[in-house]
Amino acid sequence: MEKYWDIIKHSYSGYWDYILQELMFKNYWDNYFYGLIGISVLVWALEICFPWRKDQAIFRKDFWLDTFYMFFNFFLLNLIILIALSNTAAQLFNDVLGLIGLELANLQLFDVDDLPLALGLLIFFIVSDFVQWNTHRLLHRVPILWKFHQVHHSVKEMGFAAHLRYHWMEPIIYKSLLYIPIAIIGGYDAQQVAIVHFSALAIGHLNHANLGWDYGPLKYLLNNPKMHIWHHAKALPDHVRYGVNFGLTLSLWDYLFKTDYIPSEGKDIELGFPGDESFPTDFIHQEIYPFGKS
Repeated sequence: MEKYWDIIKHSYSGYWDYILQELMFKNYWDNYFYGLIGISVLVWALEICFPWRKDQAIFRKDFWLDTFYMFFNFFLLNLIILIALSNTAAQLFNDVLGLIGLELANLQLFDVDDLPLALGLLIFFIVSDFVQWNTHRLLHRVPILWKFHQVHHSVKEMGFAAHLRYHWMEPIIYKSLLYIPIAIIGGYDAQQVAIVHFSALAIGHLNHANLGWDYGPLKYLLNNPKMHIWHHAKALPDHVRYGVNFGLTLSLWDYLFKTDYIPSEGKDIELGFPGDESFPTDFIHQEIYPFGKS
């Protein structure tokens, strides 16, 4: 137990030092703090210049709530729980493998350092996006997971910051299911991961933005605002009642596995989920809602 306690302590101190370095511009290529701000301001500017729903206010409904969610989920959540939990769970998983005579390194399919940089990044991106697409489907199909995911679907007006309105349990679920596949193709350094991460962040912001874009022929490859708004539709027909358009970055998976659904333009459809009239509207109550009675 002492080993795990040391991991937790070092995780907290290490992440705090990392945040300070970010704030003081000591990290450049993988500075997530200012990277988040820069991408958010850029996509917000696109919303202002090219609004799809022209009567939607620049400071739309829940704009400030979603902005708080952005910074809480991107930084404070990591400081409070995710880093320590991730590091401890990774060590525990490795220890369990050791009990049965295995090492994670022996399960690794290949070393990405032996591959060209672009190919290694492409493999990392495709594997992580596909695992997250499947995880997203689980969030809609498993009742207890759906209760957590309802926080994200409580958005009533779409805007870039809605991308990061989600319950703190969601990244735990995503990271847990992603750990083994990524470990098997591991070997990526921080700057390589940052490239994929910022690309996914930008596309995710655009998907939730007040923009009427579908990227033309690229819509069959990349998720886009016109496709993703149907994922947030309040009313769906019975044959897709568990959700549609689950892609995070790539729309490709939805077209391949027949979960795509764009029956019309969707600009003015009602967003949310059945029964959201009684869903909490403030941060604290949204966070504790999934743990209450059904």
